[in-house]
Formats: sequence, C-alpha cells, structure tokens
Amino acid sequence: MIRGFSVFSPFTFELSVDTFQYNFNPIRSMQLALLSFITGFTLTYFAIPSIIQVALAKNLVDEPGERRSHSVRTPSLGGIGIFAGFMFSLILWTPFGSFGNLQYILCGFLILFLIGTKDDISPMPVSKKLIAELIAATIIVIRSEIELTSFYGLMGLWDIFPIWAFDILTIFTIVVLINAFNLIDGINGLAGSISVLTCGVMGIWFLMVGKPEYVSLSFAAAGATTAFLRYNFNPAKIFMGDTGSLILGLIGAILVIKFIDVNHQLPVDSIYKFQGGPVVGIAILVIPVFDTLRVFTTRALRRISPFTPDRRHIHHLLIDNGCSHLLATGILIAFNMVCIAIAFALHDKLEMHVLLILLAILAAIPTYLLHRRANVLNAAKE
Repeated sequence: MIRGFSVFSPFTFELSVDTFQYNFNPIRSMQLALLSFITGFTLTYFAIPSIIQVALAKNLVDEPGERRSHSVRTPSLGGIGIFAGFMFSLILWTPFGSFGNLQYILCGFLILFLIGTKDDISPMPVSKKLIAELIAATIIVIRSEIELTSFYGLMGLWDIFPIWAFDILTIFTIVVLINAFNLIDGINGLAGSISVLTCGVMGIWFLMVGKPEYVSLSFAAAGATTAFLRYNFNPAKIFMGDTGSLILGLIGAILVIKFIDVNHQLPVDSIYKFQGGPVVGIAILVIPVFDTLRVFTTRALRRISPFTPDRRHIHHLLIDNGCSHLLATGILIAFNMVCIAIAFALHDKLEMHVLLILLAILAAIPTYLLHRRANVLNAAKE
C-alpha cells in the first residue's frame, strides 16, 4: 500500500492495486478549486491584451460579413489566451498522484489547440478539422479512461453491446460536443458563458464526490474562460475563434462523460447520485446539444451539408428578433439554468426517457416560436 499527501492536495489517498480511496477534506478541496480558478483567470486576463495587440498588428482578424454579428474588424485569437491560462493552471495544481492519465488528455488538448490556431490564422477544410478531432478523441478514450461504459438505462438500454462499441460511441459523443461548442460560438459571450456554467456545476459536483483531478480541470477552465469573457462581451475586443471553441468543447465533453460514469458508480444511497445521470448531463449542455442536433437535422432535410453555415441557430433567431448580444446570451444561459434545475429536481421522480422528452419539448417550443417570429419580421422588411 502506498500513501501520499501534498500540501495543496484536497485529499490524502491510499493506492491499492485497483483503485484510489480518498479521505475527503473540504477545506483543501476548496483551496484547490480557488487556486485553479485564480491562476487560470490571472494568466488569461493579462495575456489577452497582448494577444489583441499582436493580432491587430499582424491583421489576424475576423472581418465583418453577411453572417457575422459584428461590424468592425475583430481579433479572433482569444482561444490562445484561454488555452494558456487553462493549461498552466491545470498543470500547476492538478494532483498528479490521482490523475495518472492526464498526459493523454493534454495530448488531446494540444492537437485541438494546433488545429484551431491554424484554422483561425488560415481557414482550413472541415474534413481536416474532423480528422484532428477524431484523433484527439480516440487518444483520450483509448488511453485516459474517459469513456461511456453502457447506456446507463437511457431509453431502457443497458450493457447490450461490447466495450469497443461504447468506445466508438464515446468518440462520436466527444466529436459532436466539440462541434456543438464550435457552432454556438456565433454571438458575443455565449460559448464562454455556457462553458463557465458547465465547468462551475461540474466542478462543484466533482468536489463533493472526491475527484480532485476534475475539480482542478473544471475550475482552471472556468477561471480562464471568465477572464476571456471580460474582453468578449459587447463591444467585443476579441473572439475566441476555433482555438477557443474546440478547447472548450473538449473540456465540456470530458467533464460530462466523466460525470455520467462516476455518477453511475456511486452507491445507491449517496446523496450526490442522480438517478437519471445521462439526462442530467444532457441538461447541463442542453443549449449546444439541442441547437446542434436541430440545425443538423434541418440542414439534412433540406439536403445540404450539416456544416453549411446559415442563420438558423437559436442565438441567430434571438438576434433576428431584436435582442442584443448580451440579452440573447442572458436568455440562453437562464434557459440552460432552468433545464439544469428541472433535471436536478426531477431526476428521481421521472423515468429517464420521460425527463429527456420533457427537456426536448422545453427546448423545441421557444425555438419554434422564435423561428416563426423571425420569418414574419423578415417578410415585413421585404
């Protein structure tokens, strides 16, 4: 038996052949969360102004256009600042004794950082970005224990497929969530705010169940993204670009997939266990998940590529209905919080498929009404 302790670690631990056992220390766990957040925030906050200066000097900007929601040339390399703050904080404060697979997760982040930066500087084909995302997701799933191991009873399904099938499902889920964040990054503050909400909720839950490695990951990302938002709300001084949205999408995917798996393993009598874990995970990411599925479906019905850009996203509908960027972001974040609250409150009262249908209806009705009103307003303008 190997015993270990770090002055900054929120847990003492015992390492047996099969598993870690943690002695929960709420004070040190809060220290870890706070240090991770402050470090990520500070580095990103002071890095962004320099990135803005370099981007403007080198003309690395996003030009206004028909589908753009901005009217001035704006730097699009904010993701570099997010990545720097997040990675520095994660490496500095993560208790490596309990996160032996962190190296493989870092490899995945590095791949997306490189491909996102390349796309922000010189746009590249969607196919190449998808290949990079698949490689990153495959490394993480095969080597780092970030994986779905069953259907967890969703829609009445359990362990009816071999493990390799669930590896493929996990890789697919990660790629979908990465692109979901990429697609909702269409107005100022939205993708970053959803990421902060996701990381905050997940970070607190992982803190409560004794997973210090994911506490560090969550709050490092929350701190870096919060600092970025200081420069991203109207009038936006910088955009996160593909670098930021791909990184934040991968962070959200890792946290939610790990949440579903850890939640499933908790004892039945644990006060932190959700009976409908997969649906709660979907509720936390309801805006990017629902909007991506809806947009991809409507594009497929119109027989065009799912990656063909248009203004059918939920944030575009709010803008077309007269909302400002700040108001549209506020409405969507509030709606996301309502969905999370409903999932938390009803997870042990409704069957998972019923709760999932309820969330889908909640998301579909306002989207339908917004779409109708936007069509009426556009027709009146014509």
